[in-house]
Amino acid sequence: MVGKADDVIRWLLTQDREKQFEVKPYHPKRSLNSNAYFWVLCNEMANVLRTSKDEVYQEMLKRYGQNEVISVLSEIDISRFVKYYEVIGKGHVEGKEFTHYRCFIGSSEYNSREMSILIDGAVSEAEALGIQTLPPTAIERMKALWNQS
Repeated sequence: MVGKADDVIRWLLTQDREKQFEVKPYHPKRSLNSNAYFWVLCNEMANVLRTSKDEVYQEMLKRYGQNEVISVLSEIDISRFVKYYEVIGKGHVEGKEFTHYRCFIGSSEYNSREMSILIDGAVSEAEALGIQTLPPTAIERMKALWNQS
């Protein structure tokens, strides 16, 4: 159920008292148009740069995406758990070696604000490569729709 606090409370009071529920803030999903447009830009840049759209995607994540830094015992292969990452250093704690990673969050996990930042970066990069992008007014209109979706 999605609703205001009072509505959710009223609804919960009508439910089976033995049943468990998870309550968390609602975050609207971004529009699929945002993701589709981003991949169009990645594909166009890949064509100009003579590389794959996946390589461009990863570079856009590094430059404009969301990330977290983690430290993991060096003997652990994080590629089984994390798809996009880079090694940023190593260190030792109590005789054990740790590798420090910058882990990039995939765009499918982004909210509208995060996706907007990613697309702004991709648009800027595409324009620098001479790739025609949507007019700024169209992009702003799309962003307004993303925030409503």
